[in-house]
Amino acid sequence: MQHRTVHDVMTREVVTARSDTPFKEVAALFHRNDVTAIPVIDDQGRPLGVVSEADLIRKEAVLPDPEGRDPGRWLDAHDRARAEAETAGGLMTSPAVTARAGWSVAEAARAMDKHKVKRLPVVDEVGRLVGIVSRSDLLQVFLRHDSAIREEINHDVLGQTLWLAPDEVRAAVHDGVVTLTGRVPRRSLVPITEQLCRAVDGVVAVPSLSALGETSRFVGLA
Repeated sequence: MQHRTVHDVMTREVVTARSDTPFKEVAALFHRNDVTAIPVIDDQGRPLGVVSEADLIRKEAVLPDPEGRDPGRWLDAHDRARAEAETAGGLMTSPAVTARAGWSVAEAARAMDKHKVKRLPVVDEVGRLVGIVSRSDLLQVFLRHDSAIREEINHDVLGQTLWLAPDEVRAAVHDGVVTLTGRVPRRSLVPITEQLCRAVDGVVAVPSLSALGETSRFVGLA
């Protein structure tokens, strides 16, 4: 089984800023390069943090209100200081949450979900920036055709990994949902088969035997 990695989907030409990059230059970088966030790096090319459009918009939120309302009153002291910052170093969210190029797409997705971020700077073995991966990059795996997913499951999972003959179990795929039909020699193979199929890039779901019932089209039990 071949899993796509962060290296396969990341953007390699990364727009960056330095800690002393002025606010207006950061805004100009966003506009010129059609991006919504950029890593802030040090002199060795290591990410210190990430500055996003949201960080710049926060400055708008603390501008004086024409109607006299207290601007930015919902911000704590830390966020207010960031809103009033004039350079990327003051505006950025830090420390940077990073990924490695060899991570699987699933690992990167878990990191994004855990830290509630929309993109991850990608670093090498010594922490230098080599790329950036976004949520939309990770979603590329779900663009795989059903036929490619079906072939990988039938050949790699069922045939090469589980050593099941084609007349024992076969997979059908529709819109990324996998339906398995046939019989396995041991009941213990059912959850293993389900788990391996779910791990294939592009799979949306594999309905379980318990969910579909004993008389369903799912894998039967010998």
